[in-house]
Amino acid sequence: MSVPHGFLGFALRRALGALVTLLAISVLVYLVFYAAPGDVAQITCGPRCSPAQVQQVAQQLRLDDPLYVRYLHFLQGLFAGHDYSTGTSAEHCPAPCLGLSYQSDQQVTRLILAKLPVTASLALGAMALWLLLGVSAGVLAVWRRGRLEERVLTGITLAGWATPVFVIGLLLMVLVCGQLRWLPFPQYVPFTDDPEQWAWNLLLPWLSLALIEAAKYARLTRAAMLETLAEDHVRTFRAYGVGERAIVRRHALRGAVGPLIALNANDLGSLFGGAVLTESLFGLPGIGRELVHAVNVVDLPVVVGMVLLTGFFVVLASAVADVLYAVADRRTVLS
Repeated sequence: MSVPHGFLGFALRRALGALVTLLAISVLVYLVFYAAPGDVAQITCGPRCSPAQVQQVAQQLRLDDPLYVRYLHFLQGLFAGHDYSTGTSAEHCPAPCLGLSYQSDQQVTRLILAKLPVTASLALGAMALWLLLGVSAGVLAVWRRGRLEERVLTGITLAGWATPVFVIGLLLMVLVCGQLRWLPFPQYVPFTDDPEQWAWNLLLPWLSLALIEAAKYARLTRAAMLETLAEDHVRTFRAYGVGERAIVRRHALRGAVGPLIALNANDLGSLFGGAVLTESLFGLPGIGRELVHAVNVVDLPVVVGMVLLTGFFVVLASAVADVLYAVADRRTVLS
């Protein structure tokens, strides 16, 4: 199956746009964290560092160089890696090198990669649930529009949208784990160790996130489908005797695909950057929990790495969403 030339050009333009956006994010992050007023070397090294250690960090960050040279040095680490002096030897940080945590003496990239499977497990499982629940509720609300079922679903989605994730998480833990004892209190088990226990221990965190997000997706699905049903071509289908079920399934739901893809890309990208509240509430050792710890101990390189990671996943998810949207609607390629 050949790939249309226009579609390939569209994908390349989106990839180039994503790269430019990532470079812009890296400039902004560097200026905010490493070019702000104050003793950057002391903040980066930490309050327990000696003057000699602070001086060593200042040399590694090249604080005596002009700002643009320091940024290029930072960018070099992302693409080519860095060598860090540990006092007695040199440690190589391969690309993409996000720096060295002077609080834990670990490379930030290795620290993030160790936490990423937990956050990825949480994000992907929650995404599957919120798409299933949200889109199904939205389609049902349109199918039963004007009836009691639609009013009930609308009320439920409004309540779900207004409820914070930690409230739902606490209620689920108290009810399911404490009173009913249907599930143990969540404790992360790697998928490679025991897939069944991995899923059971993530079920409550998945539900906590999915119930909040599903309300948003249900409302979006309902609004997009109702907008499509009000268009002229749908009225023409009805005039020709096309059944309501076929119209809802083949035409109205297709009209909701674009907005759903865009919203899901943004939500999934943000979750990969760390679901801070959910991971902290359930004690999951993921990126969000590590970010909270890094902020508490003022571990600047880890905070910078986490912010860059969040930006990377959001931009990547948005670029993939644009390509998927173009597959769903070829008119996008021509725009």
